[in-house]
Parts: sequence; C-alpha cells; structure tokens
Amino acid sequence: MATKGPGLFSVIGKKAKDVLIKDYSTEQKVTVTSHSDAGVDLNSTVVKKGGLFYGNVASNYKHRNATVDFNIYTESEVSTRFTIVDILPSTKTIASIKLPDYKSGKLELQHLHEHTSFTAAITLNQSPAIDFSATIGTPSIAFGAEGTYLTASRKFLKYNAGVSLTKSDSSASVILADKGDSLRVLYLRHLNWLNGGAAVGEVTRKFSTNENTLTVGCSYVVDSNTTVKTKLDNNGNLGALLQHRVTPKAFLTVSGAFDSKALEKEPKFGLAFNLKP
Repeated sequence: MATKGPGLFSVIGKKAKDVLIKDYSTEQKVTVTSHSDAGVDLNSTVVKKGGLFYGNVASNYKHRNATVDFNIYTESEVSTRFTIVDILPSTKTIASIKLPDYKSGKLELQHLHEHTSFTAAITLNQSPAIDFSATIGTPSIAFGAEGTYLTASRKFLKYNAGVSLTKSDSSASVILADKGDSLRVLYLRHLNWLNGGAAVGEVTRKFSTNENTLTVGCSYVVDSNTTVKTKLDNNGNLGALLQHRVTPKAFLTVSGAFDSKALEKEPKFGLAFNLKP
C-alpha cells in the first residue's frame, strides 16, 4: 500500500528516533531467518535475559493482497495477525489476537491518501479500548494527533500531537505527548562526512517534574558492510553500536551502554546475530 502522502502519525520523528534507539540492546540475541518455496518466511529468535533464555518462532506468509503472521513464544503465548491490503482503495485491514488471552483481539483499519491518513483500532471485548490517529499534510510537512479512549471509564488513556518538517537532507519534528505533560523536539541532519549517516539531536521537557533531557547521537557509514552509531545524553548515559555484514546473508550487531556519572557500575553489552536466507 504505497502512498505519497504524509504517512501515519507513528512516522513523525521516526528517522531521528531510529538513530538513537534502533538496534541498541544489552541482551544476547540470535536470529535465523529462512524462506521456503511455498512462500513462508520463518524467523527463529533466542534471547538471553538475566541468565535465562527466551525465544520465539515467527512465520510470515503472503498471498496476493493478504499476509498472515504467526508467533509462538516460550512463555506459552501464541499471537496471530491477519492483514489484507486494498479491500478498499489505499486501505489496510488488520485483525490480531494473542492467546491464551482471548480478550486481546483487535481489529484495525488504516487508510492513507494523498494529503491525509488515519487509523482506527478497537479491542474485541465487552469494554473495548479505541485507538485512533490522523495526519494531514504532505511528505514535506505534516500535522497529526493520536489517542486511546477507554469506553469502560469514558476517559482518554493517552493523547499526543505532533508536527514534522522534512527536506532531502534534514528533518525536524515536535511532539506533545503524555497528555500534554511532555514535549519532545527532534532534529536529524544528513552529513557528507558521515558517508550517508546522520547527526541527531533530541530535547525532551517533562513539565510535571521540570526535567529536561538532551540527547545527541550520530550514525556513521564506515563502508558498505559496516555502520557505527553512538549517543550521549546530559545524564551521562553513553551508548555505542557496531553493525557489520559478515556475509551477504548474515549481520552481526554489538552494542553497549555506559553510565559515565556512575563509574562503579559495569558497562552493559549486547550481542545480536541475524542470519537471513
């Protein structure tokens, strides 16, 4: 479901947040992906957390305009997700449920148009929660809002609003979140000396506690197989990441976190290996 419009509300600030968050981890993880002739993708993941191992097996099957996702977790949970694209023009319909919690069923509708986009989702139980979002604008400038309404209490669980400006070499966004209690400003700039990477700055203001957090980070493309990322905030939290394509089908990611204001704490490291067909 391609679109030339403003995209969903979740896209606002996403590129900058990916530089600061995506692929960072302090866990050990191995992921193996395989593809069958029948068109089924299998994704097996094992994660080590606190000395214990957790895992899941995920399958993905696409047929014409339909996609089925099926996940099995070691915690005896099973989740399914069924997606159909373009039943109506520029529309995606998603049905999902996580077992054994039969009340977790959800039905979602996404619609993307040239100058607008909106989503609406409802949980399938006696006291449903309604999620919604709407965005208007263009790929260059977009305004949006999202919220969750609890029908049982007739109250809003959350409501956020944001605006984004996007150019070929930079993007900026302002997001008012936590029911108006926090303000987040993000700026991303692509720089030639980073070989296709980017520099990012994020300022967050928490009004109820008068707390301000400044985070800066960057991604640097060493070569076609290697990318390095780093980030630092005003609380002294330092993060670094190295992602390397070991073979055309295998990726190795090493990341670490270090609190420079608490030298007695040991650094935390994560290791991820992803093998694709």
